[in-house]
Parts: sequence; structure tokens; C-alpha cells
Amino acid sequence: MTELRILPLISSATEIVHALGLGAFQVGRSHECDYPAEVLNLPVCTRPAIAVSGSSAEIDALVKERLRAALSVYEVDAALIRSLRPTHIITQTQCKVCAVSLDDVQNALRDEWAVDAQIVSCEPYSLADVWKDIERIASACGEAERGDRLVADLKMRMAALKPPTDQRPTVAALEWLEPLMAAAYWIPELIEIAGGRAVTLADEPDVIVAHPCGFDLERTRAEMKGKGLTGRVYICDGNQFMNRPGPRLVESAEIFAQILHPEHFAATLRGVGWEEFPNGIGNLAAVEAAVLDKNFVGVRTGNDDAG
Repeated sequence: MTELRILPLISSATEIVHALGLGAFQVGRSHECDYPAEVLNLPVCTRPAIAVSGSSAEIDALVKERLRAALSVYEVDAALIRSLRPTHIITQTQCKVCAVSLDDVQNALRDEWAVDAQIVSCEPYSLADVWKDIERIASACGEAERGDRLVADLKMRMAALKPPTDQRPTVAALEWLEPLMAAAYWIPELIEIAGGRAVTLADEPDVIVAHPCGFDLERTRAEMKGKGLTGRVYICDGNQFMNRPGPRLVESAEIFAQILHPEHFAATLRGVGWEEFPNGIGNLAAVEAAVLDKNFVGVRTGNDDAG
């Protein structure tokens, strides 16, 4: 039997591989794969085609420019991938903006005939899809039982988050800040599991949670200044949590639970995955103006691994 040589090209897939106990077989990574820490020593097989260190508005403009020109937002090092001799390459079909896509991989490897790897493509649009992706990766690697056990464990941990209360605060979750974009896909499910109800800014929510895709707490804190969002406002590490459709969606649901129901859930992830936004204490009088001023566009079409 050929020894596994796994190459995940999206950060959520790297986390899945390690949660399955297959991390020892990972031979490379994408530029976004940064957890667990040991993967940082692996060869980096992708890079962004745009500058990702700017503001959310600057990144948004650069992405739109690339897409208008029918260009990929990412570049794949096909020669390096060939040298790594992977047996499995894991990518995704969901969003060409947020992470290396199946098209990116296929285009890069078109002329690299020496690469004879099974391409496993994830398609996460909901929690059910995330569970299927875990099982798909495990099965492709010949470890279907590991996938079943991991999914069962994650579901059990999710079920334990149901708060013992009928109060369900309304929550506007933001996955991009310029322009303002509401989080979609699995995020409303996580809010529901955590004892909340997902709404938009226009609904004057009880709580606003900002977790821009690819941004850590420090970067999000800086971006939030001047947005005019008041009330119960919180920021999250949208790079490590919320936007990665893998095992740590459980921790993401825990973050929502800790924010929404502090009387029932200890703030174990405060300061690591979330914190209060200091200028957010007050009333929601400015929300409607913020919506109008920032051209709130509602639901974004992508939600994984940006930055």
C-alpha cells in the first residue's frame, strides 16, 4: 500500500487532517495553513496574487479587480507540488475569493503530468456539509472510521452547548467590514446552537459580532474604529475561528455561547477568540446610519480562509 502523502491547500482541511490523526502524513501546506503550529515548518505551495496586508476596503477593491479580469486571487506552485509527490491534494469548490479553489489547482497542474494525486474537493455551505467533508477526506485517505468518530464527537460537543434558557438574543454577525457584509452559510447555525437568532444590522440586533474573514483580533479592532456600530458589540478572531469550516467550528459556537449567555458559559475563549469592542457600549441609534453610510450589502458569497 502506498504511504499517504497529504497536501491540504486550505487551512480548514489542514485542521481536519490533524483532527483525524493524520498530521504525520502532511507534506505541504497553503500560505494560509497556520494551525496546528507544527505545520508552519512545512513547504508553502501557494501565495496570494494580491496584497493582503491592507484594509478591508483595499482588499475588497483588489479582489474585485482580479475577478473582473478573470484572474485568480491565488497562485499555486505546481513545480513544488510535483516535488512533494502528494497522494492526496485537498482543496475546495465553494469560493474562489476566500481560498485556493479546485480550478486553481487543476490549472496549475495541467502541465505537471508527474503529479498523480487524488484531488479531494470540499464543499462546505452548512454544518452538514462540513461533517460530509470530514468524512470525505477520511474516506479518501482510507480511514473512514476515523471520520465517523470525529464527526460524532464534534456533534456531541455542539449539542452540549444548548443554553438552559428560552431567551434568544438577536445577533448580527459581520464577516467583512468594508463594505459591511453579513455572515452566511454555517454562521446562522452556530448562532442558533449557541442560543441566539441570526438577523441583519437593519433588524436592530441585540448583539453585533464582527469576525472579518482572515483578520485576527488586533486587525479587527483597528478596522472597527469609526464604523459607528454601538450597543453590545464584540469582535472575534475571524482568521482562526468562524470562517474555517472544520473542527474548530465547535470553538466558534462556544464563542457565540460565551458572548450571548455569559451567565451559563464561562468565558474560556475571551482574549483568545473574542473580546468586547470598547466603543460598542451604548445604544443602537447609530446602526441605521451605519447601514446607510456603508452601503450594507447583506450576505457575502464566500466564507472560508481568506487573508
